[in-house]
Amino acid sequence: MLFTEEHKAIQKTVRDFVEKELNPHTEEWEKAGAFPAHEVFKKMGDLGLLGITKPEAHGGLGLDYSYQVAFSEELGLCQSGGVSLAIGVQTDMATPALARFGSNELKEEFLAPAIAGEKVASIAVSEPGAGSDVAATKTQARKDGDDYIINGTKMWITNATQADFFCLLANTSDDPAHKNKSLIVVPSHLPGISFSEKLNKFGMRSSDTAQVFFDDVRVPRRNLIGQEGAGFTMQMIQFQEERLFGSAMGLKSMESCLNDTIEYLRERKTFGQPVLHNQVIHYRLAELQTEIEALRALVYQATETYINGGDVTKLASMAKLKAGRLTREVTDTCVQYWGGMGYMFDNQVNRYHRDLRLTGIGGGADEIMLGIITKLMGIAPKVQAYAAQQKND
Repeated sequence: MLFTEEHKAIQKTVRDFVEKELNPHTEEWEKAGAFPAHEVFKKMGDLGLLGITKPEAHGGLGLDYSYQVAFSEELGLCQSGGVSLAIGVQTDMATPALARFGSNELKEEFLAPAIAGEKVASIAVSEPGAGSDVAATKTQARKDGDDYIINGTKMWITNATQADFFCLLANTSDDPAHKNKSLIVVPSHLPGISFSEKLNKFGMRSSDTAQVFFDDVRVPRRNLIGQEGAGFTMQMIQFQEERLFGSAMGLKSMESCLNDTIEYLRERKTFGQPVLHNQVIHYRLAELQTEIEALRALVYQATETYINGGDVTKLASMAKLKAGRLTREVTDTCVQYWGGMGYMFDNQVNRYHRDLRLTGIGGGADEIMLGIITKLMGIAPKVQAYAAQQKND
């Protein structure tokens, strides 16, 4: 993937924004357990950063996904993963299906203000009993005249308490699990919507995450995205951008963690010499940087496949799997090399360790990625045949 001057201009805009508008406030936001999403998103909307791949007719830039990857990679320079995640929810998780399959009326009412940073979007898919297993979702949207009446609950919802609308996955029929789901835009202010307290998370502390409850929430059926019953398929398509975003964002976060560690080890001395001068350490750091570059190449290859119209499912899953494992490896190694200082909660390397741990869980856990990859490789056993065999045994 070759970066043009336009790619580089987007990268510089994001770098400058992170440096001037985000990083000076991350300590405050981490302690508060939230950041001012409307304020931050409006500034990003004014810069054109929230609709890079979205249609020009609704305020986007209409560029291909390589420009979004350039954006996502630079966003990894933010010193608070929770802020980066919340921005990614707005750009790569809650709005792709709306932009691709939504009616013009829905796009005008919800997508355009999301691109402008005037509305905060949230994706409402996961439930207490259905995280990576999307087919197991239980939330119901029952038809009642021109409306849906929604009942159920969604869990681990990023941007929940500040969201203006949810892109919600709900069961709209009694058909089989992969054919009974629909994506519906649900404004957050409607009667019957309530929230838990903000969830007390291991990492991503600056993003407001909560459980959302829907109790006889009435939504116009015109808020349906695309066709009824196509929600599972649309969400699987939407997942590809989420997984590419997470993989790209982790690149410079890992590099920042590595670079901070290198500088610390230059200064920290044991037994009369800088810790960095130990061969086992500087060799290990070189190995990790090589792994980061390998992941970057995989992300870029997946992006090329995506923008050229290919099926990116396998490559995006591989990138997500590699990112989930490598973020753990890099950050854990860096915490180890920082020693007692790395164990301190307010140390930036410690925060990278906690924030990036979500990479291997959110948007489909590592094990789900392996299942997808083995299926597309043609080496996964047929589930029904395997179950029958187990029963016979």
